[in-house]
Order: sequence, then C-alpha cells, then structure tokens
Amino acid sequence: MPLMGAGSSDDSPGQETPGSSSSYIPADRDIDFLQRDELRPLRLGLELLKPELIQTDQGIRSTIVVFGSARLLEPTRARRALEHASAESKAFPDDRIRQQRLAVAERRLALARYYDVAREFGRLVSSTCQIDGQCDYVIVTGGGPGIMEAANRGAADVGAKSMGLNITLPHEQQPNPYITPDLCFQFRYFALRKMHFLLRARALVVFPGGFGTLDELFETLTLLQTGKTRNITIILMGQAFWERLINWQLLIEEGLVSPEDLSLFHFAETAQQAWDLINRNHGGPTTQ
Repeated sequence: MPLMGAGSSDDSPGQETPGSSSSYIPADRDIDFLQRDELRPLRLGLELLKPELIQTDQGIRSTIVVFGSARLLEPTRARRALEHASAESKAFPDDRIRQQRLAVAERRLALARYYDVAREFGRLVSSTCQIDGQCDYVIVTGGGPGIMEAANRGAADVGAKSMGLNITLPHEQQPNPYITPDLCFQFRYFALRKMHFLLRARALVVFPGGFGTLDELFETLTLLQTGKTRNITIILMGQAFWERLINWQLLIEEGLVSPEDLSLFHFAETAQQAWDLINRNHGGPTTQ
C-alpha cells in the first residue's frame, strides 16, 4: 500500500483537517471568538473608537443632541390615529380599553406639534451652522422614529449632515431615513452610546418622552451637577409638560437638590427660543 505524501490529505467526508478548525481563523476575523464574554473589554473599546474615528474623518467638531419620544407621531399620522380610535370607541362604547386608546390618541395629537418643532429646530440649527464646509452643531439623535426622526429630517431639509446613534434591541429597530448614511451608527452598549451623545455636545434639547428620554436627561443632569461634564446647555421643550411630569420644587423642599441645581436646565417652547438659549450660552459656531 503506497504511503501518503506530505502534501496529500484524506478527503473522507466529514473528517476535519487542521485548516478547517475555527482555531485557524485569525482572531480579528473570528466573529464567534469576539462575542465571548472575556472579550467584552475589547468590544467596549472598539465601540468607543469606531464612531470617534469616523466623526473625526467627517470633520464633526461639535454637536447638538435632540432627545424625545420615538412614539410621538407626525401630526397627520396622529390625526389619522385619533380618527381610527374615535371610530372604534363609538362602535364599542362599553369597551374600556378602546376608550383608553381614544384618550391616549387625543394626548398624542396634542403632543404631535413637537414633531414640527423638532423638525424646525433641526432645520434652523443646520442651516445656520453648517456653512462653508463647517460641521459645527451637527444634530445628533438616537436614530429612531418620532422626535428623533423629526430632528434628522429638519437637517435633511436643508441638505445638512446629521447623526443617528441606534442601539440593538430585542425587538427589530431600523434607523430613520433622514440620517446621513455615513453618520448612522449602531451600538451594542447603552453606556458607550450615551458617551458618544455627549463627547462633542454643546447642548441637549429634550422633548417629551418616556423612560429612555428621562434616563438620558437625568444622567446628563447628574454629570453636570457633579462636575463630571461641563459646558452643556440643557433645554427642556414644553415647560407645562415637564412641570406636570416632575415636581422640581419638591426636590428642593425635601433637601434632595440645591436651589441652584435648577439652573442646570432651561425651558423653551419654540425652535427659535431653544436656539437663542444655545447662542446666548455658547455663541455661534465660529466662536467655539
């Protein structure tokens, strides 16, 4: 029986050869290896570095972050949703769930005006600051629908760049179509996403929202209160909403925050008012 040469191989089906094992894949190309728990520090570093390098390459010098509900609808969609809920409630007047849906639809229509305000803000800031090739005060959002879509859309209205920082979630999520493609990022870790929101931020403009919006707002307030970050202007859009939602004076009366802590944020009602506050605190993009 002839001996097998050094370069020959056994082609029997199912038999693993040295080069076919996953151990042979270079570490930087081995996706399964990179997902191991022990590689988390490396993934965190990469998730910090990749968006940073891309933003540097794109010339992004400063940003304005816009937060708000993904559930807040564009006005025409909110009106259609209300019409649908109203028809259902009339057809089933004794159905408590349908009556609740009608009440929510009415509130959503009332809040829908903020979609237009966020869009106008994105348009105003971008047309004012992204001139002569400058990338100052670039609009940044969480990349989703609702208020986030509106702010990105405003930037797109005037042909300006804007950024979206998406996050992987258990349910399917897609970035809104108005983000500049080269500035659309997807994050695995909330902590790194939050860090990137603030790294270049001059202002945080916060529209009505839910748990996610509140989380991002209060984390930034805490960073400012403790001196971990500075020189970020926080603007809450819609004073009546925020004062109904949060009893700021209670925190002072109970001794849980200092009266001067309430100077960490401002209220505004319109896009122009928000932009005027930012200008007053930071000046225009050429004064940075």
